[in-house]
Amino acid sequence: MSSVLSPLRTLTLLCVCAAAAALSSRGDVLELRDAEFDYLAAEHETMLVTFYAPWCGHCKKLAPDFEKAATRLKGTVQLAKVDCTANAETCVRFGASVYPTLKIFRNGEDSGSYDGPRTADGIVHYMKKQTGPNSVPLKNEEDLNAFTENFDASIVGFFSGPDSPRLAEFLKAASILREQFRFAHTHIFSLGLPHGVDTESVLLFRPPRLASKFEESVVRFSDHLTIGSLRRFIRDHIYGLCPHLTAENKDRLRVRDLLTAYYDLDYIHNPRGSNYWRNRVMKVASQYGSRGLSFAVANKKDFLSELEEDFGLGTSDGGGLPFITIRTRLGHKYTMREEFTKDGKSLERFLEDYFAGRLKRYIKSEPIPERNNAPVKVVVAESFEDIVNDPEKDVLIEFYSPWCPHCKKLEPVYRDLAEKLYADTNIIIAKMDATANDIPLGYDVQGYPTIYFVPAGQKDQPTRYEGSRELKHILRFIKREATRGLVLSGVKAEL
Repeated sequence: MSSVLSPLRTLTLLCVCAAAAALSSRGDVLELRDAEFDYLAAEHETMLVTFYAPWCGHCKKLAPDFEKAATRLKGTVQLAKVDCTANAETCVRFGASVYPTLKIFRNGEDSGSYDGPRTADGIVHYMKKQTGPNSVPLKNEEDLNAFTENFDASIVGFFSGPDSPRLAEFLKAASILREQFRFAHTHIFSLGLPHGVDTESVLLFRPPRLASKFEESVVRFSDHLTIGSLRRFIRDHIYGLCPHLTAENKDRLRVRDLLTAYYDLDYIHNPRGSNYWRNRVMKVASQYGSRGLSFAVANKKDFLSELEEDFGLGTSDGGGLPFITIRTRLGHKYTMREEFTKDGKSLERFLEDYFAGRLKRYIKSEPIPERNNAPVKVVVAESFEDIVNDPEKDVLIEFYSPWCPHCKKLEPVYRDLAEKLYADTNIIIAKMDATANDIPLGYDVQGYPTIYFVPAGQKDQPTRYEGSRELKHILRFIKREATRGLVLSGVKAEL
């Protein structure tokens, strides 16, 4: 046999190698186009698709985490992407008008929007819940133990048989709530005997790693079973006295006033050490939890950037001791300055001061300027109350960012505006760096610059300016909103 390859065979091998190289370079995210979307999507039981545009900054930020998640979910959930600049037909069909839009597909059918975290860990955690049945059937004790031995809480229903009306309602609830919670069911009552089950029941098993002498690890649902009543039961009991706060559940936990202890929590490598401090928090929580405050523990490293941004925490602050914060539903923030003592007495003193109203709120603020006589007054969080909420003054305030090009473009216009109204003692033109100061409640600042008019005597009713950023248009807006006639360059403004 000749060792020399024929030209045709050589060309074939080159094509195969090139195709393989192209496929491997794509990673584990499947790229879908208009012509192939339907038949390729139908091949996958569960698929997460990101509809993106190559120029989109948020899409670029998501891409590496999406790729990492695709690799970790390989063989379980397929992750795919659609370039909407080249495949407009598919993107329009699925309503992807903003980027990135993420959707879950089951066997090629649109199953709804993905509203989970957009980190690799968050995507993996969320999408694993999307696989398999809405409720897992359990056949023996081994199945039950394997299902409840989980990082997250488990809801298990015990029913008389497949025709049980309560089972039908349970399965409806599972189909609706599966994205948030884990469900399983069984027809074998004996599996529930250790927990007092002798008739149709639903049990909530809290995660084993969070087992504590301060609360029951298993809670029994005793209400009439409906989707609504089961949802309320899960909501009220799933987290227990002191849950583990994570990036995935923080939005659900922070709907209440929440005290959080941040420390080197690690339930994978150091479960005993993690529960050492949690038990001390729980001891105090058992005394104060009925007073309208919820409690949680969290890994400080997971929330370090947030703690630095919201509470001014340095990387070395606190050492190995828990860093304690309270964050209320109204956005008020408090920190415990005293070191956390092992007997929990320091935490008790902190809570007594909190409930008595003796604590000073933590406010992220730049220093108050020593001189502030320019036409545009500089406002910081610590001076917001004195300047912007002065009951005698109308105030126009711009929330800006130093790096924002739109803010820089507005700066000369805003300064000119302030100079024209400088003689009017009834109005203040002000600005605040929104990246270096806490934004007060009542002000929705999602981008920069954001401008609000705050009228005298109505400080709880700021009006957002949505018009053109030309001087004449801003002046007309101020004239319309002002509580007194404007004085423009020393005379009444005629606008």
